[in-house]
Amino acid sequence: MTDAQGLYKQLTYKKQSGKGTAASGSGGQLLRRETATFNLQKDTYSSNEITSHQQYTGDKHGIGRVSGTINGLLSGATYAEFMAAVLRRAFAATSSITSLSLTIAAGSGSSWTITRASGDFLTGGIKIGDVVRLAGGSLDPANVGKNLVVTGVTATVLTVLVMNESSLTAEGPIASCTVSVPGKKTLAPTSSHTNDYFTVEEWHSDLSRSHLYTDVQVGRIDVGLPATGNATMQLSLMGLARTKSGSQVLTTPTAETTSEILTAVNGIALFAGTRQLAITSANISIDGQMNFGEAVVGSNAISDMTKGDIKVSGSFTAVFQDDTISDYLDSENATSLVLILAENDDADAEFVTFSMSRVKVLTDDKDDGKKQIIQTFNFTAEINGAGGAALANDQTILTIQDSLVA
Repeated sequence: MTDAQGLYKQLTYKKQSGKGTAASGSGGQLLRRETATFNLQKDTYSSNEITSHQQYTGDKHGIGRVSGTINGLLSGATYAEFMAAVLRRAFAATSSITSLSLTIAAGSGSSWTITRASGDFLTGGIKIGDVVRLAGGSLDPANVGKNLVVTGVTATVLTVLVMNESSLTAEGPIASCTVSVPGKKTLAPTSSHTNDYFTVEEWHSDLSRSHLYTDVQVGRIDVGLPATGNATMQLSLMGLARTKSGSQVLTTPTAETTSEILTAVNGIALFAGTRQLAITSANISIDGQMNFGEAVVGSNAISDMTKGDIKVSGSFTAVFQDDTISDYLDSENATSLVLILAENDDADAEFVTFSMSRVKVLTDDKDDGKKQIIQTFNFTAEINGAGGAALANDQTILTIQDSLVA
């Protein structure tokens, strides 16, 4: 008899048209992973009755529920649909702003300013925390195609940092330029929330066995950003049912993404709008606070999951150099935190950003030893009620930009 091996297991998912409508056929997506476990868990009911034979009379089965965990490495576009699901909004593009007359000048420190002669960056949808690129006109090659992190935005001026710390060339005004926001963005919206369900299939090709999990939703995503090492993803999923068969259900799925694994060492961390050079690691948890719904008489399955508020929290560690970050704990002032991961150190490297415009520091613990002293800062994010359309920040708790989402 053949023994199943993980190397021969294909993990495929496909978005459903709605709850109760399992996906099938083509159109699924193979998912690259480190590990993926899905299990049907059943309630059991014990007996405590007294009998003359003095022997246990057995257990009964109750409600079944599906729980899944996917562990992987973060790469462009690979987990985009799940990120959109937990934030309850699909990824959407920001339209490129064209036909601009731009002037590029050195700002304070390592920042640069990009000034347009007329029009409005705010109504164009540019936000603090976005990564933008310049093109067109007769721009100096040093200014074309580089990842520029927006740290400030007004109607006519963008203040930016070059992600890979290379330099721009001061020039302008230059006509016929374009400012683009690579890829697409998602965020936790204030209305029109999506409610995505997926069908997930474990196809054991070495056994010709299918385990199909339906009405699966994303409950939580945990992102790990070590200073040295690959960025990690953990998805916590919940579903309503499992079906076993000898035939593959999600047939001819699209091949796994081939985008490079992202690392924090090639990215950037901004706290209160300032590049941080002492942060040694970070993690972010995006929690939809989901639970299984109530059991009902006459059914051995839960009818649906229930959702709570979207909660974003995490922590980061940093070499203790001063009290700049710690002061935010003392004051309880909210500030911004932007974490960007890139595939390499190229000026136009593909990337994923996590932008929170209001976070509060909750701890500033320090360790000790014959080494650098490390502080651990726990934080929680909150909705920026002062954000919105045509403003410098989104009215949201978290915005994610993925340069490879098409």
